[in-house]
Amino acid sequence: MIPIRQNEAGISFRVKVHPRAKKNLITGVLGGALKLSLTSPPVDGLANAACVDFFAALLKVPRSSVTITSGERSRLKTVRISGVTAEYLRNFVVQY
Repeated sequence: MIPIRQNEAGISFRVKVHPRAKKNLITGVLGGALKLSLTSPPVDGLANAACVDFFAALLKVPRSSVTITSGERSRLKTVRISGVTAEYLRNFVVQY
């Protein structure tokens, strides 16, 4: 499992994004980060928006609860989700 940092506000973890994929889905773990395939291209912030949308839908939280705190112009990003716990995230990505 990936390292997840948790505090009173929520959690943060690393994501390795693979843009222009066939489907939006988590494909595994790579170097301590969730590997996330997204159909959106890495142009004009479309992949970042797709990443936020993906985790909001997966974890059933409002889109405003999901932010990219670092790596907006990189494939390796840090995602912060407020209002959830590390255990809550692990329940959704248990197979990885």
